Parts: sequence; C-alpha cells; structure tokens
Amino acid sequence: MHRLPSTARFALVTLATAFVVTLGVLALSGGSQPDPAGGPQAGGPFSRSSSEVAFGDGARDATTTDGRIKKLSVAVRSRPDDTAAAAALAGAYLQRARETADPKNYLQANDVLERALARKPGDPAALSTRGALRLARHDFAGALDDARSVLASRGSVRPYGVLVDALAELGRYDEAADAVQTMLDRKPNIESYARAAYIRELRGDLPGAAEAMRLAVAAGGAVPENEAYVASLLGDIEFTRGRLAAAKTAYRDSLRRFAGFSRGEAGLARVEAARGRPARAIERLRRLVKRLPAAPALVELGELELAVGQSAPARRHLALANEQNRLELEAGVKPDAIFIVQEIDHGDRRRALRVAREAWDGAPSVRSADALGWALTRAGRPAEGLRWARRALRLGSRDPNFLFHAGMAAHAAGAGADARRWLGRLLRETPHFSALRAPQARRALAASRARS
Repeated sequence: MHRLPSTARFALVTLATAFVVTLGVLALSGGSQPDPAGGPQAGGPFSRSSSEVAFGDGARDATTTDGRIKKLSVAVRSRPDDTAAAAALAGAYLQRARETADPKNYLQANDVLERALARKPGDPAALSTRGALRLARHDFAGALDDARSVLASRGSVRPYGVLVDALAELGRYDEAADAVQTMLDRKPNIESYARAAYIRELRGDLPGAAEAMRLAVAAGGAVPENEAYVASLLGDIEFTRGRLAAAKTAYRDSLRRFAGFSRGEAGLARVEAARGRPARAIERLRRLVKRLPAAPALVELGELELAVGQSAPARRHLALANEQNRLELEAGVKPDAIFIVQEIDHGDRRRALRVAREAWDGAPSVRSADALGWALTRAGRPAEGLRWARRALRLGSRDPNFLFHAGMAAHAAGAGADARRWLGRLLRETPHFSALRAPQARRALAASRARS
C-alpha cells in the first residue's frame, strides 16, 4: 500500500481495517437521498465476492424496500425525465435483490436504468447506479467504466464505492486502496470503512479488520439491512479468528438490526456447528432456506448435512443451490468465484474449470486465482493448482477457504512444507471453519506430517 500523508492514513493504516466484501452478496443501498455533488446513493459490493457495499448515509427511511419501490415507481411514471428518481428506483430493486435473493430484481433495475439513460445519456445518477448493477452482475470492467465516467463529469464521492469494488475485483489493489483513501478523506462513514476493510483483509490483518468493522457498525446507515450486513461481516471476522463468542454476539446484533437477516441466521448456525451442535445448526439453516433459498445458505446446509451423514437432504439442498445459480445466470449475473467453487465441489468439474479460466481472464483477482487453482486441483492437476493457490495468497489473506484450497493442493502435489504451513495455520486459527472440510484438512495435515 502506498504511503499516505498522516491525515489521510486514518482508517487504512491507523485503524488497519479489513474484511472481504463478497461481490455476489453486496449490492446497493436502496436509499434515495440525493448526493449534493451529483447522483443518488450508489455503490457496489466481496467478493465475494464477489464477490457486491453501498450504504446510505442520510436519515433512515422508515418505509420498507417494497414501500420505497412503490413510491418511486409512481414518481418515475409521473416524471419520466427525473433520472434521480429512476436511479433511486433501480437502487431499491438492487436492495430488494439482497433482501430476497431473487435475481429478477436485477432485470427490473436494468429496465429502469436503460429507459433513464435513453432519455439522458451520461446522467451521473443513472450511471452510478448502473455501475452498482454491473457489480452485482460481476461485470467489473463495465462498472469501472461507469464510475470513471461519473467522476470525470461531476467529481461526486458516490461513484468511489463502485470504483473501489471494480478495481479490487479486477486485481488492481493499489489503485483500489488509493480510491478507498479518497473516500475516507472525503467522508469516513459506513460505506468507506467497509471498503477499507476489504483492502486490509486481503493483507491478513484480522485484528485490525475487527476494529474497523466495529467502526462501520457504529457509523450506522440509512437502511437497516445495510447495518445488519456490516454487523454480520464483523461476525465473520471474529469467526475466522476463532472467537466464537464474539462472532455470536455480532450475528445476534445483525438480527437485532434487521429481523431474520439471512447472513446473521447463517452465522449463528455456523457457530452452533463449530461448537459441536450440528443438529441445531441444521434446524436453523433449514428454516432459513425455506424462507430465503439463497445459494450460499443452501450450500452451507448441504455440506453440513453431508458432514453428519444426511446425504438425501444434502443432495436436495445442493440441487436447489444449483437451480438458484441458474436463475442468477438467466438474470445476467456472470459466474464469480463463489459460483465456481460451488460448481467444483458439487457440480460439473470440467465446466467449472472452463468457467474458472474465463473468470480469471475477466477479473484477475485473488478470489479468481483461488477458484482457478481449486478447479485445477480437483481436476487432478494439483501442481498447476498450487501455482494459482500461491497467487491467491500473495497479498497475505487468511481466508479459510484460500488456506484450505492451497493446503490441499500442496498436499496432493507433494509440496509437504507448504501443505503443513497452510493447513497448520488454518486449523490453528479457524479449526471449525467447515464441518465437512475441517476433517479433510486434519487428515491431510496428519498424512503430510507422517511423510516428513
């Protein structure tokens, strides 16, 4: 990271912020407060993901997302030239996509933005929101173009969220860090803290990540779901650090801020499983996916069921995850690293390898490197997979999945020292990262030690 003036290092250095903002999950705040410098609230993400963080900073909207959509739809019909209202409506559709896991909202947002930009090409409000939509669909190059177009014309702080996320997912981390710093200099808030967190997590500073994410939670936002999201991110950080009590507290806080929040529910299930109570975890996840069948929760449930020998329900839930992914593809979402890893582990490995190569070509990030390395390893080419795993870890990330994939690739390739280093670190720091994968990691580590 570039050295910055002392006044500019507030969050990136002093606070040592960090957490991966997954792109498939983070989309756009549904707020409608205008930006004095031009454009409604807009932003992007992860990863992921996609890996997908935009948060409002105005007064909290007391209505639901559906209520905002209804009000804004009336406004757009009555004032078709009001691109600010159109952009806010598209943003509300993206917010609903986050809340419901229904990718049809992307198509509705796209329709609104196409009409707005046909009336006013180059409108900064519509371009900012289209950038967020492109992020949600994993079109990172397109999102970068939109953000830069708005910044060149108006200099608004709003497009910096899209800019950061696009640069990061394109593997341009120094540029992303500089853009985060600009956000922090102009407006240290929930949005900028969360994005600064992403950059720091990639460098493996999890204690700093937790401190920064607490600042993001404390900053608050215009939409309750956004606050719940950053609270759940704090829970994820604490879980990765092996601090289960702190993780549970954060996940509960996310549910307090937004009742039924899916990431909070999934996080509590993860803690239950880590504490040796898989039946409780499965029960919680089954309630969640019945209400909100998002692919990540379905995969988590399916893998937990596999871990305890419940293969029939596991197959059903993993099939539903594949169906959810298919719906996202139909809504214009490009496959990202999360999608690819799911395909590798529970789908067509040959297809996964092809898609992983395409994802790397379009978005050469560490997440894409991890997915491609794992695809090669599972395809029986662990030496090649190991080379990509090293790329994934080159910034110092302590993501449990990165460490697991790298350690298993090294073990299969006969690189015992690397296998012991990565799997040993994984099992020291996050010993219960996965009920299904942790036993595999322990067996591989024991075998590698026996060989040495």
